Amino acid sequence: MTADSSAAVFDLARYQDPLTIQRVLHNAKTIAIVGLSNNELRASYFVGYYLKRHGYHVIPVNPRESEILGEKCFKSLADVPVPVDIVNVFRAPDALPGIAEEVVRIGAGTMWCQFGVINEDGARIADAGGVSVIVDRCVKVEHARYAGRMHWLGFNTGRITSIRGGLQ
Repeated sequence: MTADSSAAVFDLARYQDPLTIQRVLHNAKTIAIVGLSNNELRASYFVGYYLKRHGYHVIPVNPRESEILGEKCFKSLADVPVPVDIVNVFRAPDALPGIAEEVVRIGAGTMWCQFGVINEDGARIADAGGVSVIVDRCVKVEHARYAGRMHWLGFNTGRITSIRGGLQ
């Protein structure tokens, strides 16, 4: 048996369950964004702005900033003084195991890893710590999909509509 065949295969689909995503988004109120940038051109800023506009309490976690989106910025998750429902991660994949340990330590409900933030060890650490885990999904895109606003951006939501398509 080779080393590759003895290791369990990382099942990414396990961390992309639509019902889990809907439950998490519906029940969350507070979202800490690790790696939130103060640069308006960065994806993390746009996501934070969007979430704030849709009623979530957004908590920036970035050791290089003091305030982002009008909210006090914290140096680490351990410094956040309120319970966190979702920890949204905008960091390099190799940082995920350490972040997952912090997520478990603070008792957050969910660790949500943005597009491309894929680290098997990080996902397993959070999962083993009793935290829901979502990997390689954008919280903004998923919120828009399940709030029925995805069509504004030109994406097919798969929902039934009364608008007829043009003839081809």
